Amino acid sequence: MTYRISPETTILAVLGAGTMGHGIAQIAVAAGFQTRLQDISEAAIERGRGRIAAVLDGGVSRGKSSPEARDAALARLSVTTDLATAVRGADIVIEAAPERTELKQQLLAAVHAANPGAIFGTNTSSLSVTAIASASPHPERVVGMHFFNPPHIMKLLEVVRGRLTSTEVIDATRTLGAALGRELIVVSDSAGFATSRLGLVIGLEAIRMLEQGVASAAEIDLAMKSGYRHPMGPLELTDLVGLDVRLAIAEHLHRELGEVFRPPELLRRLVADGRFGKKSGLGFYDWSSGEARAPADNP
Repeated sequence: MTYRISPETTILAVLGAGTMGHGIAQIAVAAGFQTRLQDISEAAIERGRGRIAAVLDGGVSRGKSSPEARDAALARLSVTTDLATAVRGADIVIEAAPERTELKQQLLAAVHAANPGAIFGTNTSSLSVTAIASASPHPERVVGMHFFNPPHIMKLLEVVRGRLTSTEVIDATRTLGAALGRELIVVSDSAGFATSRLGLVIGLEAIRMLEQGVASAAEIDLAMKSGYRHPMGPLELTDLVGLDVRLAIAEHLHRELGEVFRPPELLRRLVADGRFGKKSGLGFYDWSSGEARAPADNP
């Protein structure tokens, strides 16, 4: 099957209006795609829509976009709490649900029951695309679409080829990624893919260093920013991704790949204490002002 992907003719549906979901929807409407954003609660939908508007407003204030372009982008966005309404007639459905295989399988089964012809992109950062695809009678239409946070700044799209993903779906995903202004890599369906394996090793070692008193969070981050030209330090990045998300990925890769991915006890303790990073206001840094500041207490 040949897929024709273009902003003029392609309808996207994004499932989940959280950190990644609303970010993916935002870059889609900005690129000209009619986009439906779905979540299970009205409150989540309204938060997501508000954050999309805030990012678009920021582009106008910085002179990167015009008020007319912002308004046109927002007009391309529709929202709903009903999954069937969101996916009916959509060409590509992208899920941005929490990192649980069973949840993503449930979404896939529901999507392909309502719209069996749709390409299903899973925004997993570490789970098996092949395992997720097993929940559908059309596993050839399932592909990994690993976007990075925040999507309007981070340009990489890691495309993950499941064992049964068709070449046509990979080609369509490449075309979509290019239309969204992404830089693409295509990887095989292995634990952690390329980016999570590499990034998590650095992030977990930074947490261990903080745990052992090697240096402060700010000094560890500065070492990577000034010494290795990383745009963001590993602890600040963990706060941005979410400590709970990082913990879930680490636990998965620890099971799949071994001891190098064992989560540090400090990470477990901070998650248990509700310190999830920027989204909760406190992680390795204090985010109450909207920017990363040294927390009042040492984690």
